[in-house]
Amino acid sequence: MNKNSINPDSINGLLNVVSKKLGVSPEKLKKELEEGKFDSAIAGMSKSDSMKFQQAVKNPQIVEKLMSTPQAQALYNKLSGK
Repeated sequence: MNKNSINPDSINGLLNVVSKKLGVSPEKLKKELEEGKFDSAIAGMSKSDSMKFQQAVKNPQIVEKLMSTPQAQALYNKLSGK
């Protein structure tokens, strides 16, 4: 696995943390994200933020780059209690 690859366990952990914050099940959130739907994820965002979010997630390289940053890893560790 290359050092920039996202660990599936990290993705599942992040889904669990985010789903709790959004008040939806991890399964529903994962299904929506896999289908390109972001209804639950953007429900509480401003219109400007939701547009930026949708643009970012349409480019997997941006998402992978963001998730591999030390800041994203630190945020994940903080949110997941690690």
